[in-house]
Amino acid sequence: MHDNNPVLPEGYSPVPPGKVANVVTFLEMRKRPEKSVSPELPVSLVRLGPQNLDIYRRLFRDVGEDWLWVSMLEIGDDEVRGILAHPSIETYALRDGDRDIGLLELDFRVPGECEVVYFGIVKDAIGKGTGRFLMNQAIAKAWAQPIERFWLHTCTFDHPAAVGFYRRSGFTPYKLMVEIHDDPRLTGLLPKTAAPHIPLLELAPGAE
Repeated sequence: MHDNNPVLPEGYSPVPPGKVANVVTFLEMRKRPEKSVSPELPVSLVRLGPQNLDIYRRLFRDVGEDWLWVSMLEIGDDEVRGILAHPSIETYALRDGDRDIGLLELDFRVPGECEVVYFGIVKDAIGKGTGRFLMNQAIAKAWAQPIERFWLHTCTFDHPAAVGFYRRSGFTPYKLMVEIHDDPRLTGLLPKTAAPHIPLLELAPGAE
């Protein structure tokens, strides 16, 4: 007989149907690291503004779909344009020829701090030095401002090498949190084929 109320081992918590859970790692950098040599690549960093909404929307999906990035998919175009126009938020596309292959967003709204809001490369550009190039650009732009702290967070939905990459870049982990939210593949924000490394647990018919 199937037990609908199993006794869970100590430390375990059930995740409600239709939700996903991940462990979030917060990392920070309290001083600028020694300058790292960037790979010689035919790429450039292009600042995006509110007139580049379509580019931003497309790049957000191209970079983030496999890692379940959803925040910018949940808000309207006017709000996104407001972010792109904000004087204390810098958003960049990493461009290879006429193709955008990476996204970087830096938030300076808290005095003395800079947060990496988004950092990512499209799947077929990973492992070719583009991530190192983009991170070196991020570090240079962040510490060009009068900040005392540069920080970001990553999670178990992200590329498995993310935490190691950030630590090699000069960030130090300082906090862990567990996040539970609606699975965007079940709400329609992302296709069900997104993030195949994360199990998709379909809701039972009639379940809410």
